[in-house]
Amino acid sequence: MARRIAAGAAYGGGGVGLVGAAAVGLLLAEAHLARRHVGNGSGGRVPVADGVYGHAYDIPGEPPLRLTMLGDSTAAGQGVHRSGQTPGALLASGLAAVAERPVELRNVALPGAQSDDLDRQVGLVLSSSVPVPDVCVIMIGANDVTRRMPPTRSVRHLSAAVRRLRTAGAEVVVGTCPDLGTIEPVQQPLRWLARRASRQLAAAQTIGVVEQGGRTVSLGDLLGPEFEANPRELFGPDNYHPSAEGYATAAMAVLPTVCAALGLWPAEEERPDVSRREGFLPVARAAAEAASEAGTEVTAAMPTGPRGPWALLKRRRRRRVPEAEPARPSV
Repeated sequence: MARRIAAGAAYGGGGVGLVGAAAVGLLLAEAHLARRHVGNGSGGRVPVADGVYGHAYDIPGEPPLRLTMLGDSTAAGQGVHRSGQTPGALLASGLAAVAERPVELRNVALPGAQSDDLDRQVGLVLSSSVPVPDVCVIMIGANDVTRRMPPTRSVRHLSAAVRRLRTAGAEVVVGTCPDLGTIEPVQQPLRWLARRASRQLAAAQTIGVVEQGGRTVSLGDLLGPEFEANPRELFGPDNYHPSAEGYATAAMAVLPTVCAALGLWPAEEERPDVSRREGFLPVARAAAEAASEAGTEVTAAMPTGPRGPWALLKRRRRRRVPEAEPARPSV
């Protein structure tokens, strides 16, 4: 199904249904009840975290690395109260510690955004008035599922955004659609349908992103069985967005891939580890495996063969993300 969605996105196919028509009425009724208990991905104040992190690594004459966040409320950091708790600030602080170099963070993510807003966001990122980022992190997809955007359209917009950023010279890491089946107030059968739709979209996103030269990290249940096991700890007050602990868990899983994209991860970690079930797979199979296991990275590895493009699937060891220091405003 993920391969069909990605193919439809690439070649202009129509929408591919994620659930049968007979389930739509029940799905909408359950969704109406769920909305009475959870947020909708928009609204509320989002802390501003833009600025320079890693002041201790200042080197006169050497510019900071540039990190840009794009996507929806998860990328923006909605649901927490301090800028240092947002995923952008956590990633910037972690990247600065690994690179031993300051990191300038810019966040253009919009709460409530769907994948069709990425064109506008990429336009802001590639504006002639600012340098091209060294790396962009995109988190998108949840609102596409909840608002029933056709998955082929969703993947088409994401692939186009990755292509534009890669063409401009930026590395791109995409946190794929989270598992909406973990949202506590959502009941069955909506929980099962939401999980199925989320995973199918995440797998299709992986295929589209890898084919454009980007890397993906499966957000799944927001990166760890502990998210589902401890929802009251890892969800925020609205029971929809992550709490500070939830964002830290997500950042901890995304950081190694961001570092690897910039050539900052140890060389021995780049070789597939058979003991962790890593290896080279057809991209569609790698995408399906990643969608079912949170925290899994997929990146392009080999030219297209008889079974299509190949990818490297990795289960990187997570690195502790340091607590984000206050950012120094960008000059």
